[in-house]
Amino acid sequence: MEKLIPRHDDILKELNEKGHVLVQDLCEKLNVSSVTVRKDLNYLESLGLLFRNHGGASKHVRYAYERNVDEKENINVEAKQNIAKAALQLIQENDCIILASGTTMHYLARMLVNFGPLTVLTSSLRVALELCNNPNINIIQLGGEVRKSSTSIVGSISETILRQFSCNKLFLGVDGIDMEFGISTSNAAEAHLNQLMIECSEKVVILGDSSKLNKKGFGKIAPLDKIDYLITDDGICDEDKVALEEIGVSVIVK
Repeated sequence: MEKLIPRHDDILKELNEKGHVLVQDLCEKLNVSSVTVRKDLNYLESLGLLFRNHGGASKHVRYAYERNVDEKENINVEAKQNIAKAALQLIQENDCIILASGTTMHYLARMLVNFGPLTVLTSSLRVALELCNNPNINIIQLGGEVRKSSTSIVGSISETILRQFSCNKLFLGVDGIDMEFGISTSNAAEAHLNQLMIECSEKVVILGDSSKLNKKGFGKIAPLDKIDYLITDDGICDEDKVALEEIGVSVIVK
């Protein structure tokens, strides 16, 4: 491995603690120019030690890519189950809610097995099948084009149906939560459907483990000020939590 100077070690230490760093903050902390910091970051990226992005660098790749739902099912399982359990506390009897697609929604649907009465509108085929086990839940399945990779519905037919409803709460999974870009997903069609879900919901609850923070998906869903709640795990750093709360997002850490 190439030799690192003490300043490089300081940058990597800061990165490991926060998950992402800004050029401006590093300039102040290390008392060097922005030109020097950018050269350092470029060099460290060439060694595969970080990933450059606009204004700084991150420990992990900031762009979310599309994965098959079966692959996602085995990632961060415990965190997703805890997040789903916390989301359950925001659901009341006789609510009319939307459960979007995503593996965390599958866990939430399973936890609703003894819940009700409740009306659930969903774009997820798996969620609908899970809820079929509960006679006290009225299920409205959006129709339209099936995205096989996510076993969910997208497209103009589902959007037309969705416009006919108004719901208390939307529970939404995302691929990325970025302070500037907002919430996003890796599929443009799903992003557009999610936008409409937000429009027809009184409250928006994002279910996202901390691996989704400071990442972007291809399709932007909405800016962060459209979110009412973010339920995540304790991997979220204090800086991100405070920044979200300043925007008006209630952050629930489980």
